[in-house]
Amino acid sequence: MKNMMELAPNEAAGLIKTLKARFEKNMVRHKDLVWSMVQEQLEAHPRKLWSLHEMDLTGGEPDVISLDKKTGEFIFCDCSPETPKGRRSVCYDRAALDSRKEHKPANSALDLASEMGIDVLDETEYRALQQLGQFDMKTSSWIRTPDDIRELGGALFADRRYGKVFVYHNGASSYYAVRGFRGILRV
Repeated sequence: MKNMMELAPNEAAGLIKTLKARFEKNMVRHKDLVWSMVQEQLEAHPRKLWSLHEMDLTGGEPDVISLDKKTGEFIFCDCSPETPKGRRSVCYDRAALDSRKEHKPANSALDLASEMGIDVLDETEYRALQQLGQFDMKTSSWIRTPDDIRELGGALFADRRYGKVFVYHNGASSYYAVRGFRGILRV
C-alpha cells in the first residue's frame, strides 16, 4: 500500500517537472542557485515532495526563494501572486475555530499548514518574500503571530498595498474570502 504522504513515481516526476519550469522562469528569486542541486534534495526527501505537491495543489505555486547556508536546506515558499485560493476563508488556529459558536470556517490556517507539513510564514519571512516580487495586492495572508498577541485573542495578517507591506491585527477567529495563508518549507 502506498504511503499517503508520498507521491506515486509519476506524480513525483510531474511535480519535479513543474517545479523546475517555475524555477527557471523565476531566476530572480534564486539567482545563485542551481536546479540540479535542488532536484537532488527533492528526490532525497519524498515526504517534503508530498508537502510541495499539497502547496501546489492548493494554488500556492511554490518556488525556491533561498538556501540556508548553515543547514544546506533549500527554502520553498508560496509564490502565487495572491494568497493561495485553496487555503482561503480560514481562521487563524484551532482555538479560534473552536471558539466560534456559529458560521465556522472549514479549517484554520495553522491546522491546515500542519496537515500539509509546512509552516505559516512569520512577519520576517513575509517581508523577505515581498522583496522578491509583489504579492497579496488584492488578498491578505495570516502570518505566524507572537504568543503574547495570540493570548489576548488576536492574530496578525499582512498584505501589500500602495507599494508598501502592511501588517495588521484581527480577532483570530475572523475569516474572509480573500484571506488565507502562505506556507514555507525547508528541503
